[in-house]
Amino acid sequence: MKQNTPLPRHSLADAVVGRLQQQLSLGVYKPGEKLPSEPELMAEFGVGRSTIREAVRILANTGMVTVRQGSGTRVEAQRGIAEPLPQRLRRAAAADLDEVRQLLEIKIAEKAALLRTRKDITKMKALLDERNSAALARDIEGAIRSDIQFHIAIAVASRNDILADLYRSVAEQMTRHFHQTHGTTQKFIESQQLHEQLLQAIIDQDPKKAWQYAEKIATH
Repeated sequence: MKQNTPLPRHSLADAVVGRLQQQLSLGVYKPGEKLPSEPELMAEFGVGRSTIREAVRILANTGMVTVRQGSGTRVEAQRGIAEPLPQRLRRAAAADLDEVRQLLEIKIAEKAALLRTRKDITKMKALLDERNSAALARDIEGAIRSDIQFHIAIAVASRNDILADLYRSVAEQMTRHFHQTHGTTQKFIESQQLHEQLLQAIIDQDPKKAWQYAEKIATH
């Protein structure tokens, strides 16, 4: 039996939508089944009727449910990923998340080597210097932040907005993962040379070497 947990006051409808999307993706409510009644949902989430109606309206607009007058709200069969990507990434196992990060970093490095600009290079150099300084100073927070921002800068330089957005979403969760797995900055110090070689390959517009160094970094 689910425990009823009141939601925070801000963005109540969005919060209800998020909870219901997660329940739908986990199969709590299956295609063809009815969602609980408005009073039941109000009690479950600790919100008012107008909030529940707004949340159901949002779900209906996404095609996740269908509202039929007199017969309630029914769950529709989903095609593709119904759960928002950032929410899905938060539930991902660390190993799965790391694998996605590796694949993205390799591809964006290759494209960045072909499409980078002088402005991109300046940004990446500055972030890599910050990364090194933080690592040598044993500043784990700074090392993680600079490392993530360096790879985001490469993603931006790839000139593919979808790849860049995907990497940002993954990087947000990897930041949390890095804090859990990196107790010191030693790994950042050890991989600094690889990062410098990656940057040089991007500067030299050598996609093959950029791919190779990104792969080494991703599996380091």
